[in-house]
Amino acid sequence: MCSRETLQNVQYNSHIRSPVKIEPRRNSIPPTQTLTAKHLLAYLPRPQPESIRYTPYTFKRYVTKDGKCRVNLGPIEDKSRFISDIFTTLVDLKYRWFLLVFTMCYILTWVAFGGIYFLGAWLRGDIAHLNDIQWQACYQNVDGFLSALLLSLESQRTIGYGSRMVTANCPEGTVVLMVQSILGSIIDALMVGCMFVKISRPQQRAQTLIFSKHCVICERDEKLCMLFRIGDLRESHMVDAKIRAKLIKSRQTKEGEFIPLEQSEINLGYDTGGDRLLLVEPQTITHVINESSPFWEVGAERLKRETFEIIVILEGIVEASGMTCQARTSYTEDEILWGHRFESCISLEKGAFRVDYSAFDKTFEVQMSLLSAKDRSSAKE
Repeated sequence: MCSRETLQNVQYNSHIRSPVKIEPRRNSIPPTQTLTAKHLLAYLPRPQPESIRYTPYTFKRYVTKDGKCRVNLGPIEDKSRFISDIFTTLVDLKYRWFLLVFTMCYILTWVAFGGIYFLGAWLRGDIAHLNDIQWQACYQNVDGFLSALLLSLESQRTIGYGSRMVTANCPEGTVVLMVQSILGSIIDALMVGCMFVKISRPQQRAQTLIFSKHCVICERDEKLCMLFRIGDLRESHMVDAKIRAKLIKSRQTKEGEFIPLEQSEINLGYDTGGDRLLLVEPQTITHVINESSPFWEVGAERLKRETFEIIVILEGIVEASGMTCQARTSYTEDEILWGHRFESCISLEKGAFRVDYSAFDKTFEVQMSLLSAKDRSSAKE
């Protein structure tokens, strides 16, 4: 064992022989210091802060269960495109912002033209000769900004109380009144149209279109199928209802390119007309897992390791309003039950069919193989 003095001499001699000063590494302990707990703690690697620690990637839904797309648009430089489509921009605003724009459009025009009327009355001397009977006023009974604002409000809303008016003694007053009337009509058409479209949008109709909480995979007519349910809670039915589904899954190509959120079609009976529905009672939608299906090689064990999302889209025309409605939902890999079937929710009572929505989401387990459709086909051959 080397003593402390020996270590000091070695350190001193090394500094004399070498012109370059060698600094000890941050995580190494200098031999000339006493090995106390304080020194040990000072040279141990420090833990990383919580903000820079590695956190594993967790898959988040592309579409929520109630149909909202979880996509945040990044900074858009050319925002003039939204102004060019001002009608859609106003309709897409939230109600609190839309009501603010609705109110400010009228208030600003009333105040602006009120200021023009007040300025015209002041420049022509109508305010100074208010009590002069011989004076031919252009803006009658305008004695201040408040009365000019009332003239603007009465003119644009065609109230016409009769005490304040624009006379024929000045042509510029007539021109201003015409411009205000035309601008007021444009604002009325735009705001009332936006309000009507916003109130009558069929988004709330989608709240009464329901989907089952889970998908199930079972056998039907000796074929492996994926099933889910849809239903309509209203007595007024959807006209020309159509159902389609997309598979959202990220993958890497053979060339090494990573494709995030790639969309592929899931056949729900497009070739046979099974995607067109008469949505009077709950319907069980079937996807046959065959060679063209993206689940052809997926078995029960592989299903647990997969990461994907199935987007289901139901479209139809609202019978009451004639407007197109769309309802969406999604199923992740942990919401797909292998070897389950849906319980029946339709019964016959007193000459009519009765739908029991309490059994809409209920499933029961069945005995079936855990092999994929491809392995089943190979085993039969």
